[in-house]
Amino acid sequence: MKLLVAALEAELVAFPAELPGFDRLVTGPGKLQATYALTRALDAATYDEIVVVGTAGAIDPRLDGTVYDVGGAIQHDVTDIDGIVGQHVSLPTRVDFGPEGVTIATGDHFVDDSEAVGVIRPLGAGLVDMETYAYAWVAEQFGVHIRVLKAVSDRAQDDAITDWRTAVTACSHQLRDRVRIDYGV
Repeated sequence: MKLLVAALEAELVAFPAELPGFDRLVTGPGKLQATYALTRALDAATYDEIVVVGTAGAIDPRLDGTVYDVGGAIQHDVTDIDGIVGQHVSLPTRVDFGPEGVTIATGDHFVDDSEAVGVIRPLGAGLVDMETYAYAWVAEQFGVHIRVLKAVSDRAQDDAITDWRTAVTACSHQLRDRVRIDYGV
């Protein structure tokens, strides 16, 4: 059995309520809610794979509005005791979970301005979101394979939240098509 995970119901509007071979989990937005909900789900059942679907802002101008496999995650909203942005005091700087794919920068705020993008981009990420690092870290703790599929909803700059609200349904349909192709359901 696989676990289909999204932060928000809006990201799953194109998916049927029941998907053969998958349980479904909506965690809520942000790293804490993602960590809590996924940990509870993995404590309660055994899964062969976690398949995360959701939206992300593109901070790399080369990334277009399509679905990307994510291969690694960093945190953009942490600083270690030496003041180094992107490094946590006790968690790994990077969690890798795919042999290839774009890197995503996770943080607990919705990135919607060019100044924030200017700080995050040098960390080496092409996308930004609010949950992937947490999902990947929890999956690693439980030894469960994770796959993260992210649809680009916005450019993470000026008024991106408006773009996200407009794009989330279309992104859900892109993600549903990708799951249908890749998993046959």
